[in-house]
Parts: sequence; C-alpha cells; structure tokens
Amino acid sequence: MRIRTLSAALLLTAMLSACGGGGGSTPPVPANNAPQEAISRIGDVTIRATAMSTAQLGEAVAKQYGIARADNTVMLLIGVRKGSDAQETALPATITATATDLRGRRHDITMRELRSGDLLDYVGTFEVSPPDTVRFDVTIVREGGASSTMQFTRDFYPQ
Repeated sequence: MRIRTLSAALLLTAMLSACGGGGGSTPPVPANNAPQEAISRIGDVTIRATAMSTAQLGEAVAKQYGIARADNTVMLLIGVRKGSDAQETALPATITATATDLRGRRHDITMRELRSGDLLDYVGTFEVSPPDTVRFDVTIVREGGASSTMQFTRDFYPQ
C-alpha cells in the first residue's frame, strides 16, 4: 500500500509539474513515460518496482530524496511488503538491480535505502538515451535469506 501511495504521489507530482504555467513552451509528457509498476507476489510478500524518468519528479520530491532531475536519468523504486494491502509492513532487503538497454549495454544500479517515517523503499538511478527500451533484472534477498527475482521492461521516450 505504501509504495503505491509513494508511486501515486510521484505520478501526481509529475503531472502537476507538467502543468506549470509555461504558456505551452514545455511539450507534454507522452503517456508511455508515466510510471508503471511491476508486481511480484510470493506468499504474503509483495514486491513492487516502479521505473520512471527523474524529470517527472517534482523539485521538492527530488531534493528530499537526493535525486537529480534529468530527461536521461531513470529512477528505479522498489518496495518489499508483507501482509494484505490494508495492513502491509515494509520488509528490509538487499536489492541488486541491473538495466540492459536495446544496444546491449548493461548498467549496474546502485540501490540505497529510502526512509520516510515507517516507510522503507529502495531507490537507484542510471542514465538512458531515449528513446529506448530497458530490461530490468532485480534480485531481492530478504532478511532470513529468502530470495526472489523480477524481470520486466519499460520504454522511455524523449521529454
């Protein structure tokens, strides 16, 4: 629930920042650049991964999380939760992530903890050259040693 809340907040921030009164000088963000969640469920554990251009982050959010906003930088946000949607609790984990672009270039993504109150997520960034399709390979190792993997792709377009 919390990563969905954070993802929704990031999406809302991105949409509101795109509405700034620039008299139409900034082109609209294509719908395909909107953050999309990849979800994996294992028993009562849910892993959610969101990838989006950091240019979509509002200035205050980017500053709070220490992330530079840029058209060619992608943020990977991962949350590991246990329990039902209404009663999810964050689980500590070690996240290893790579991104591979269409040219076959592999990017190791350094993931770091992102804490906000009792919310615990993991975030990392890397550079792309839009337009591009990126394949993400993520390994999640939870406390106690249980591990799982996720693989998903996302398209990124020029802003």
